[in-house]
Amino acid sequence: MSEATDAELVRRVLGGARDDYGPLVERYQARLHRHALGMVRDPEAAADLVQDAFVRAYARLAGCHEPAHFGTWLFTILRNRCTDHLREHRRRDVPLDPDAPFASPRGGPAEALDEAETRRLVARALETLPEPQREAFLLKHVEGLSYEEMSALLGAGTSALKMRVARAREGIRDALAEAGFDGPGGGGDAARLHPSKEQVDTKTRTRDGR
Repeated sequence: MSEATDAELVRRVLGGARDDYGPLVERYQARLHRHALGMVRDPEAAADLVQDAFVRAYARLAGCHEPAHFGTWLFTILRNRCTDHLREHRRRDVPLDPDAPFASPRGGPAEALDEAETRRLVARALETLPEPQREAFLLKHVEGLSYEEMSALLGAGTSALKMRVARAREGIRDALAEAGFDGPGGGGDAARLHPSKEQVDTKTRTRDGR
């Protein structure tokens, strides 16, 4: 039997089958957690924000007027929660997670040390980027979305999004250069050092909103 679509699951939940919200949580949980972690750089806060987004989505499900686009609607809720969190904590130092999920180092011990240092610098550079640039960078290089998909999610034109991503890359390269670090093999390839999907902790537990 084929997997139920988002629209089918939403209709079932609204019809009283609350257990059908679980598959929607499972479908989007890892993706939302990756994005939240990349935005707030705090694993505990990211998990809380994702859980809150799912709870809010459940409570407001009747307001999802296009059930086929539930994922986009849900992402918007999370995006707003991340923005609120960053605004509330703007004056605080958000600690870097030493186990932040960046791409695994390749090569021997020397290369591993270079990769670890580059990951640390890239993570710090991401924190200093304006939120629109950081968000665009993560969606492009972590989620692997096309600019057209990003445009649908963010409500911005593809040209503007390309500029945000380009400026984010430039900002990260500049941060690496200022630190006197060119990265393994030189060149400070920031895009290659984005958080890896496979390494993100997908064990965040969320309630189904009951």
